[in-house]
Amino acid sequence: MGDGSGFETIRVEGDGNLGFLTLARPERLNAVDGTMLRELAEAAAWFDGRSEVDAVVLRGEGRAFCAGADLKAMGGGSDLNWRQRREAGQLGRRAMDALEQMRALTVAQVQGYAVGGGFLLMAACDLRVVAEDAVFFIPEVELGLPLAWGGVPRMVREIGPALTKELIITCRRFGPSEVAAMVNRIVAPERLEEEALELARSLAAMPTVPAAITKDHVNAVARSIAGTTDFADGDTLQWVRGDAESEAARVRYTERTLGGKRA
Repeated sequence: MGDGSGFETIRVEGDGNLGFLTLARPERLNAVDGTMLRELAEAAAWFDGRSEVDAVVLRGEGRAFCAGADLKAMGGGSDLNWRQRREAGQLGRRAMDALEQMRALTVAQVQGYAVGGGFLLMAACDLRVVAEDAVFFIPEVELGLPLAWGGVPRMVREIGPALTKELIITCRRFGPSEVAAMVNRIVAPERLEEEALELARSLAAMPTVPAAITKDHVNAVARSIAGTTDFADGDTLQWVRGDAESEAARVRYTERTLGGKRA
């Protein structure tokens, strides 16, 4: 089994024609910070450089898939100039696009929480295997922020505009059955790893070229349906962070969450 070294927040491994990309911050429920976003894009390039890898499983270490943006890493940035802030704002979109555009087919293996950016990581994969007790929610609006990272067009493509609006604006919790249209397998938690691996193996066993063409074709059709309007996501995110009402919402949410009142 080959592995990529030098990553701080993730692990990448290759085992024959299978690859594994593991979010490795279990002490933070695999919450995403700037380092992880950069490393996810680098991991996609790492797998693209290994022509023998035909399918990659994206998974989270520990009891959660990904708790979304790391609240402890949010805020601040006042010492950065606009160019630096703009670059930081684009990291999420670039990471999601890198995962979606990987040559290998990707399978998300989702347990526990997939929150905000964690839900988008799942959505960026080609196929998704989800534990039946997984919990999703998208808290950005309650945080005083719009959903960025290419999340809106990607969700509209997967579940339609009405449900996208409801889930983003209400910030309510939901389970895999409500978004069954974007989930390939809903399985018992104890079977999650086995089912994800079995699906990845079945993908990797297919002829490589027609499988890759199909992936690109479906993605192109999906983008033509809902468009690609996320080019300014990072700019919008940085602009909203300067709004007083949004900042007050972020402070309230962060204090409540880090105080242990919400998972």
